[in-house]
Parts: sequence; C-alpha cells; structure tokens
Amino acid sequence: MSLFPQHPAMRPLPYRKPTEGRDYWIVDDVLPDPDAVRRRCLAKTEWEYGYPTTGEAWPGMRAIPALADRELAALDALVCRLTGAKKLWVEEAEGGMRLNHNCVQVVGAAEGVMKPHTDSLNLCRYAAVIYLNPAVPAPCGTSFFRQRQPNGGLGGNLVMPPHRNLVDALGTRFVPPGAFAEDVRVPHRYNRLLLYKANLVHSASAYWGLDFADRRMAAVFFWMA
Repeated sequence: MSLFPQHPAMRPLPYRKPTEGRDYWIVDDVLPDPDAVRRRCLAKTEWEYGYPTTGEAWPGMRAIPALADRELAALDALVCRLTGAKKLWVEEAEGGMRLNHNCVQVVGAAEGVMKPHTDSLNLCRYAAVIYLNPAVPAPCGTSFFRQRQPNGGLGGNLVMPPHRNLVDALGTRFVPPGAFAEDVRVPHRYNRLLLYKANLVHSASAYWGLDFADRRMAAVFFWMA
C-alpha cells in the first residue's frame, strides 16, 4: 500500500493550436499615453496583497482601476473590432463574485512562477493583458500551454462546455509537476495588448524585478461577450 495520496489522472483536453487572429490578438502601442497610465499606477497607495505577503494563491499586489473610463471605453471598442463581438460586459456570479477586471497587477521575480490555468467560462469569454513596464525583458510575456501526458506525449489545451474551468475539465485539482508543456509564448513588450480566448490554458511566462518600480506590471481585463 502506498503511503502517498493517490490522485485521479488528468482527463485529456481537446487541442487547437493557438493561432493569432483567431485565438489571440496582439496590438502594439495600444495606449496613446502609456507613460501616464504607468505613472498613475505607480502612484497608487491602496493595494490588495497576494502571495507571499498573504495566504492568497495569486501573486504580488493588485489595485483597481488600471485605466480611466475614456481609456477603457477605447479598449472595449478595439476588442469588439478584433473579435467581432457586438457587446462586451463584466459578468457577475451569484453572490457578487466577479473577476478583477481593469486591474493593475505588480509581481516581482520572487513572488510568482508559471501557473498554467484558464479563466472561468462562467465569468468571461475573452481576457487581455497590457504590459506596463518598459524595463521588463521579452521572455516575461504570456505563454499558452498544452497537456504533457505521463508517457511524454502532448495533449490538449482547451476547456470546453459543459466544463467551466480547468479543474472541472481535468477532473482533478492535483496535477504532477511538468503536467503542461509551453506551446506558444508571446514576448513582453511595453504598451503591448495581448487579447486571448479565456478557455485557452495560459500563464504569465515569468515575473521580473525586486524593487517596486522594477517589477512586472500589467493591466488585466476579463470580458463576457
């Protein structure tokens, strides 16, 4: 008898190669004045703290809002043009739960690691990030992943209905180290928008910096459509 807990094997996911213009979209120089947005974010004094300051699973620190109303309205219009969506909204679940839409996140090199996941299909269809630190190197962008099977073969990368999140789709919360392989990496670039379908397995590729102003800073967004 094993002394270690046995967890169910991951269910296989469907796979579709992430393709720019269909599954994700990149727009460089998306904000007309990114330096002003960055200055506002650096000047914030009310932050919510995650790992390692608190026991939260999410890393670093975050605050809302990242963009002002006019900037956010322009971004919404751009997302509609790119995706063909006729309407976007921020979904709210029963009990008032919602994702941290229009949120600035600041995460240092010692505060987070790659964590493949999908966003909840109950709460969003599209997600996006705008990179807001010009000093962060290109490898610290965003990666898309696919399953790595125990035999070394590669599996899928999509959560599809009736499943609503990755845990539901896999049939387990516990996955072994190396259970996902990086498939596509979008490099970090200051003032770059990366918009993607939220049911793709994804993660920040890496975090950066020790001092507050040097850390990886990004504005994140979650839309239902």
